[in-house]
Amino acid sequence: MGLRICFVTPFAWSQPHEVNAHVAGTAAALRRLGHDVTVLAPSSRARDLLAGRRALQRGTDAEVIAVGPSIPISRRTSMGVPVAVRANLSLALARGRYDIVHGFEPGLPSLSYLALTSTHALTAATFFSPDRLSYPPARSRRDRLRARVDALLATSQKTADAARERFEGDYMLIPIGVDTTLFRPGDKSRTIALELELAGRAVTRAVVRLLRELPDWELTLLHTKPLGFRPAIPRDVRKRTRVRSVRRPEQRAAALAEAAIFVSAPEGEERLALEAAACGASIVAGAGDPERVAAEVTRFARDEALRSRTSGERAESDGQSFDQVARALDHLYTRLSAKRRDRRPAADDDGDPLAGRDWIAVDLHMHTDWSHDCSILASDLLDHAEEIGLGGIAVTDHNVFGGALEAVELARDRDLIVIPGEEVKTDDQGEVIGLFLVEEIPRGMSFADTVDAIREQGGLVYLPHPFDRLHSIPDPATLHRHVAEIDVFEVFNARLLRDSFNDEALRFARKYRLLQGAGSDAHVLQGVGTGAVRMRRFEGPEEFLLSLRTAEILRRPKSLAYLQSLKWMAQVKEKVL
Repeated sequence: MGLRICFVTPFAWSQPHEVNAHVAGTAAALRRLGHDVTVLAPSSRARDLLAGRRALQRGTDAEVIAVGPSIPISRRTSMGVPVAVRANLSLALARGRYDIVHGFEPGLPSLSYLALTSTHALTAATFFSPDRLSYPPARSRRDRLRARVDALLATSQKTADAARERFEGDYMLIPIGVDTTLFRPGDKSRTIALELELAGRAVTRAVVRLLRELPDWELTLLHTKPLGFRPAIPRDVRKRTRVRSVRRPEQRAAALAEAAIFVSAPEGEERLALEAAACGASIVAGAGDPERVAAEVTRFARDEALRSRTSGERAESDGQSFDQVARALDHLYTRLSAKRRDRRPAADDDGDPLAGRDWIAVDLHMHTDWSHDCSILASDLLDHAEEIGLGGIAVTDHNVFGGALEAVELARDRDLIVIPGEEVKTDDQGEVIGLFLVEEIPRGMSFADTVDAIREQGGLVYLPHPFDRLHSIPDPATLHRHVAEIDVFEVFNARLLRDSFNDEALRFARKYRLLQGAGSDAHVLQGVGTGAVRMRRFEGPEEFLLSLRTAEILRRPKSLAYLQSLKWMAQVKEKVL
């Protein structure tokens, strides 16, 4: 079954651009694989804007939807996206109900960045240039973008290395793509095609002068940009030299099909060289000494057998076709979709094996005096939990297990369920809670080793306050890397200073359909029960997970300043006494 995929490009669809060429070619190839692909883009063309407005108003599908007028963007711009365009983007994402939203060059202040940070779908981001990575400048906003992007891609190792400095994670390399049905070898003439770039003026002059030594050859100078320079051409070779604008694919295909030799510019377009190879031209890299470039052109021009041995380059371009890009993305999207858990059944489903059990409120995160920053006795904790109507608690002291064992022992003759747990500090990736443990787990291990230690005991992995940037938390790359190993994701922690931290956790859990947990993170009795889960009564970890599938998050917050002051007073009192 095909996926509903949304591509978002920051560059005007009405103008040729290397990123848009990749987007258009890849979208077409994915459609051939059976996927439904829509491109959201700005445009400066009136008919595009009118068609886009109609598609949004009527809620109809379209291959390309222009969500607003294009505005100049660059790595130095501080201009934001207009409010009306933001609204159109939100409407398009909401109505599209996409499975995947794929943004291109989100390191610019653009539609791509907004789409990736606002959608609730699975996401991917592709970076093309190391020069388009300056946005957003604030680390917190980069972390938010990184947390909401599920897959990172780059079109070269250089770009991946540069992007990793800004957005840490594992990058998948993909080709920039070439349309091998459009760019195919034609009837070759004695023509040299040279890419015009300002940085390659010396190379251009050297090749133009070379025509005097190659009387049977012609030279085609290819403009890829609207304001490219036009070099001075000597009168004696002027009749064998022409300048062509090749901004559009059809223009490039016509020019390259007949070219026997292609000379790239020092800072030219990688795509143009790839398209020339697809057309069977002999490729000469224009970077370096102009005399060396001229000598290599001469060698190709005078050796027809050497020119004919370009089938390998053609084969290489076949390996970078848009069909290959689409197959790689299809595999990636399938892998991302597999990370999502099965949909949770409704609370009244007949298939719920715990449907006959009582509903209880369970606080899944709290501490006793075994934690260094808490003074609650285990006996007082149990008495208070029963007094306020809790049916279960999880005792999760910092890096110690004695408090949990004591609470379990004291609860043997009570109806209150006590889950033995521990909040374990990892080496540098925040904290992980293990539930249903049998022995203490040492602090200071890596995130992966801590998770493995919990698993070895048959425990459950519960990730507390995953987006509380005021405390040590796993970085986005670690979070995405281990999402499949998380049993319960804490979406409400009553002690967090900002609601946005809990909102981000809820957003992440919903995206991957993770089981949701909540806890008070209480360090004083007055905080117990301020965060909890309403769930069916359970026995053991298996039934606990089953019960969470139909659970409800209970938010009973109290003033954080009040609770924190009580904690500080208790700590001071303990030191004085």
